[in-house]
Amino acid sequence: MIKKLLTALLFLLATTLSFSQDAPQNPVGSVLCSDKKSNSQNAFFENVNADIKHSFNVLDYKMNIDVYNCFISPYPKSFTASVIVKFEVDSSLNSIKLNAVQSSLLIDSVSMAGVSFTHTSNILNITLIRTYNPGEIVEVKIYYKHKNITDNAVYISGGFLFTDCEPEGARKWFPCWDKPSDKATIDLTARVPSNVKLASNGRLEDSIKTADTIYYHWVSRDPIATYLMIMTAKVNYNLDIVYWHSSLNPGDSIPMRFYWNAGENVASVRNMENKLLQMTTTFSQLFSEHPFEKNGFAALNNQFVWGGMENQSLTSICPNCWYESLITHEFAHQWFGDMITCATWADIWLNEGFATYIEALWIEQQSGYSAYKSEINGDASSYLSSNPGWAISNPAWAITTPSTNTLFNYAITYLKGACVHHLLRYVVGDQAYFQGLHNYANDPALKYKSAVISDFKDHLSAAYGEDLTWFFDEWIYQPNHPVYANNYWITGAGTNLWQVGFVAKQTQTNTPFHKMPIEVKISFLSAPDTVIRVMNDANNQIFMWQFNHQPSSVSFDPYNNIVLKQASLSLIDPLPVELTSFSGEAKNSFVVLEWTTASEINNRGFEIERASTSLNNPNKNYSVANWEKVGFVEGNGTTSLRNVYSYTDFIAHFGTYKYRLKQIDFDGSYEYSAEVNIAAGMKPENFVLNQNYPNPFNPVTTISYELPEAAVVNLKMYDMLGKEVIALVNDYKEAGRHEVTFNLSSVNGLTSGVYFYKLTAGSFTAVKKMQLLK
Repeated sequence: MIKKLLTALLFLLATTLSFSQDAPQNPVGSVLCSDKKSNSQNAFFENVNADIKHSFNVLDYKMNIDVYNCFISPYPKSFTASVIVKFEVDSSLNSIKLNAVQSSLLIDSVSMAGVSFTHTSNILNITLIRTYNPGEIVEVKIYYKHKNITDNAVYISGGFLFTDCEPEGARKWFPCWDKPSDKATIDLTARVPSNVKLASNGRLEDSIKTADTIYYHWVSRDPIATYLMIMTAKVNYNLDIVYWHSSLNPGDSIPMRFYWNAGENVASVRNMENKLLQMTTTFSQLFSEHPFEKNGFAALNNQFVWGGMENQSLTSICPNCWYESLITHEFAHQWFGDMITCATWADIWLNEGFATYIEALWIEQQSGYSAYKSEINGDASSYLSSNPGWAISNPAWAITTPSTNTLFNYAITYLKGACVHHLLRYVVGDQAYFQGLHNYANDPALKYKSAVISDFKDHLSAAYGEDLTWFFDEWIYQPNHPVYANNYWITGAGTNLWQVGFVAKQTQTNTPFHKMPIEVKISFLSAPDTVIRVMNDANNQIFMWQFNHQPSSVSFDPYNNIVLKQASLSLIDPLPVELTSFSGEAKNSFVVLEWTTASEINNRGFEIERASTSLNNPNKNYSVANWEKVGFVEGNGTTSLRNVYSYTDFIAHFGTYKYRLKQIDFDGSYEYSAEVNIAAGMKPENFVLNQNYPNPFNPVTTISYELPEAAVVNLKMYDMLGKEVIALVNDYKEAGRHEVTFNLSSVNGLTSGVYFYKLTAGSFTAVKKMQLLK
């Protein structure tokens, strides 16, 4: 693309020197269009108070302009004019405000429904003869002069005149409501010398020659956004007219008018005349029938040094710029930009993203899918190397018009904008994509009107059968693109079975995770390749597939359909079980453990192990925990799904406990989890020595006791004479409930009778009787 940009720059230099010099071959239309618009001198100082009250809908601008003297040396830039603004009232009003740049326009007077006016801060405020109610149709006539200045909207020099107004320059050559959402018809009558050809929007109603004067009368019955209204004229302009015949109505002929300069390459002009007829047929089939009663192109002079401007039904191009790519881009705008216009500048993608993508569609029609894909790959590569880092659409642009460098940024508005269409086509498939595009272009609520991006989203969602809000949120309203750092593994899964695992991982920090369908290609030692498509709707998502042929390699996005990305793929050793969380919570005398896995490979299950701790005991070393198995939970074998497990453990004694998981594979291998520490068990309120159970006993009985605090515990058994029989406990114990079991076999020679057991814990002492019955 650097080469293409250099080509475009050389081309610009060449055209500023001479119409007749040889120009570089096949410059990119979107490059030329972006260069032209982003380098526009149409400054936005006039946007002071731009968000003026708009309680009416303009229906028509009827202009009468006398530019006769503009074609006579010294070619002044001043002219007189009038415009009748016809509008329908939306809410009751007794005045209207229009955009009119004071440095360019001098307002003389108003009439018809207008009785007086003020003109300050580039706003023309017209007081009406009365208050008008909703639904009423009102006409105001404004008499004005264009001043003898260069304002970068009206260009006059050496017998040439043209207007060029995107995004908001129309207010420099006639008072208007200068926002793209309010489209109106136009009726323009212009007076010029008899050797001048003058063109405008719509059809030529008539041209009346009187002595040395011609009055051109152009009328467009199709509504136009003000920035697309045009007046182009030149002394001794060359004009070719060819006719396109609709396949739906062969008797209906549409004139295509080509205005060109002496010294231009005539063969190039004639070639594009033929190409345009082919394009008209193709675009009519893909989108909708050609939308206007005429169309055409006008080559301008060296004041218009960049690309083209898609004025409705009469596109302006730079001199000698009869390039197929440029003509394709600008002509595509007749459907997307003109027939359906972006409602606000936040919706500029509906214009430029579409037209740039249609350049690639035209290549596909002419040369096949591989040529199309090469064009899209080139667009993506150029975007990735020059991305300035903002989103395609910013809602703030609907209120405050951004700079032309931002609005028409080549990397974002054009290149990324086109590639997003390719991504959308990849997601929904050709049938749904082209059906949705066709439905959008033929929607009577949008055709010859304006649209917002959500209108297109709704049509594509309907054609696809699923809501695509997620896609537009990611690719239109978020900046940047995903950065994939994917991993994969290949393992044996049994006799003549192999498993491929794939981890879809995004690492970008300058934009959120991008949900997308992804494709993974798996090659085999002795079988054909297979491509698997899955929806990647979570980061670090794991996919696993099993095959009866041995895989040899794995590749990500093998056809580079996700063109807006950076990606790497690494071979890794698989994790048998990916444990994403392990936690526990004490609930009275129970501990509830919970753990989650993101994926599992050959997982037989989990042993739950517990160890008690007593870090406050000065008499024992607990640096090595005494682990015991307390439970087992079955695993899910091999799965890429998220699984949640839990286990509840009863705690007899109050204390602090360690837990860990021993994950065991079907082959017997195992791995331990991290440990969790939990304080659990009911803490007694008082020291208590409980009655042994059973009592009487033979040969075993259990003695329990409760400690409200940690203490050194002595528990001994005595006979009736007070002789010690056995020391059952002599140890440091944590607070809680404790038990000890006495078995008759541990002491020789005991006979039936009454015995005593005594508990000493700190200052607490208690004695109970117990009976041995043989």
